[in-house]
Amino acid sequence: MKYIAPNYYKKFKCIADKCKHSCCIGWEIDIDDNTYEKYLGVSGEFNTRLRENIENNNQIASFRLDENERCPFLNKNNLCDIILNIGEDYLCQICNDHPRFRNFYSGITEIGLGLCCEAAAELILTQTEKVTLEIIDDDNINDENYNVENNLLKLRESIFDFLQDRSNSINQRLNNIIKHFNINYIDEITTETVDFLLSLERLDNKWTEILNDSKKYDLSKVLLPSYFEIVAEQIIIYFTYRHLSGCIEDGRLLERILFSIFSYKVIETLCKYHIHIHQKLTYNDIVEYARLYSSEIEYSENNIETILERYS
Repeated sequence: MKYIAPNYYKKFKCIADKCKHSCCIGWEIDIDDNTYEKYLGVSGEFNTRLRENIENNNQIASFRLDENERCPFLNKNNLCDIILNIGEDYLCQICNDHPRFRNFYSGITEIGLGLCCEAAAELILTQTEKVTLEIIDDDNINDENYNVENNLLKLRESIFDFLQDRSNSINQRLNNIIKHFNINYIDEITTETVDFLLSLERLDNKWTEILNDSKKYDLSKVLLPSYFEIVAEQIIIYFTYRHLSGCIEDGRLLERILFSIFSYKVIETLCKYHIHIHQKLTYNDIVEYARLYSSEIEYSENNIETILERYS
């Protein structure tokens, strides 16, 4: 089994207490069975605290969030008391993995970092080098039964080639993909599109407020800074890398290509909105809009499914 990741992957590091949008706040945190068993074996005072702050509903254990939806082990300094008291080896799988995601192929596991994490988003969106995929581990156990998957990976490589052709503008690159796959796509985010986004599941009031406010303005003539071209490339490469593999199960290749373009176009439009309101746009601003979109859309299976159906 080969383990593949983007060339920036190993640079990632959790910023812990410096994070403005902690993954330990506002998210349901399930505990995998192996870690739950380890918790049951913890002795001393911390054992009591663990038992008091874990609930087990329908045989799925999870941490009991407080009234502010904070993990009970996130202390006042926004550090993890589990790590501080019994070590990182006692983190449950979801805490240990986040913000990583995995795509599974025969003989290959691809790993990436999710844009919902501000540190990961900053790392991804400030890359100026073209994204390449690297083998980060290999246990030398081979599985050759992946011809269909190989075809998809080659197709995705061709999409990467289109997206990373810096002799063309980002819009021309997207047009080349649309023409190559003979698909229909309207590239402007309209009021109707924003209403569609507002009809989806929503978590953060900030997301709702931004979407509603953006409808008030004509953003079609707002110009983005020149450096946004490379940021745009990184955004679309990310969504393509993360989501195209899903077509192995559902067969919706074109829909998933359009999902990646749509996701970029929403973030692009919100960046234009920011320029219209504030007359400037920083990398931090772009990171925040990408993080918001990812949190609201990518981490809701229902939202992804609804967008895919929109393009079916």
